[in-house]
Amino acid sequence: MALSKFLSLIFLQLLCVLCVLKLSNGQGLDVNFYEKTCPSLEYIVKDATAKFISRTPSLAPPLLRMHFHDCFVRGCDGSVLLNSTSSNQAEKAAIPNQFLKGFQVIDAVKSAVEKKCPGVVSCADIVALVARDAVTLIKGPSWQVELGRRDGTVSIASEALNKLPSPFMNITQLKASFQSVGLSVKDLVVLSGGHTIGISHCIGVNPRLFNFTGKGDTDPSLDPKYLAQLKRQCKPGDVTTILQMDRSPKKFDIDYYTTVSQRRGLFQSDAALLDDTETKTYVQQHLSHAGSKSFFDDFGVSMVNMGRIGVLTGKNGEIRKQCAFVN
Repeated sequence: MALSKFLSLIFLQLLCVLCVLKLSNGQGLDVNFYEKTCPSLEYIVKDATAKFISRTPSLAPPLLRMHFHDCFVRGCDGSVLLNSTSSNQAEKAAIPNQFLKGFQVIDAVKSAVEKKCPGVVSCADIVALVARDAVTLIKGPSWQVELGRRDGTVSIASEALNKLPSPFMNITQLKASFQSVGLSVKDLVVLSGGHTIGISHCIGVNPRLFNFTGKGDTDPSLDPKYLAQLKRQCKPGDVTTILQMDRSPKKFDIDYYTTVSQRRGLFQSDAALLDDTETKTYVQQHLSHAGSKSFFDDFGVSMVNMGRIGVLTGKNGEIRKQCAFVN
């Protein structure tokens, strides 16, 4: 009898642990969250997103990064969408977000959703869905988006500046940044692969070219030929010149990892992937076409993981009527 009670107690404790893990990982999100309240949601979002991407495919990278920039600050709560007010500088105003584009896409998708399902779908969920659809529409990977997030009501520029991973981070700083929001080292190297699409600006690389350690030097990890190329494109203080992230910035592929392996990663944070055994191994595994499928699969998994960061569910937060303003 005593043994039976002991085993029952152990079972109940294990069950409690599993429940806690489920809550901490899933956090109340469900791919079928709007099945009854807005059953046509995914079609509406994809159709509205496609109208923009078909005309301007270059919007896909910033829409993907918008989701990333949202989730790393206060969790995936749509706070990156809020406008500044007379008394508060919102996340949009932070330097890392000043080059974000595509807010008009989110507004248009929200408007289309509101016409069919008023007051039901959060802006945070729309950001997550649009990021997936934008990537898929340019023939990138697809994944099931967990839904049920609610919108936050706070957005502070200084938090974005302090919490977003910086292109100037080394591998130790990057790992700490991702770990702070519950993401793994593998998530770090996989999500870095999102740099396979889109462009950046000289402001993100100039320190590597002209003042790497504060002594007017260059980053020794850069391939010399690539360094010379970047110096021809960027001049000290240049904040406007556009740079490609890899050799095929319009195509979602594994070329990013080839670029990094050749010491031609644009950012210090890209080059840092060669400074850790786990991240370097992943880079090396994706140097041939055979690695495309595994990268696509991994990217979907890591995007789901990222989409769970600090979400507001249940009665927390709100469902904004307009994404740029609290109700």
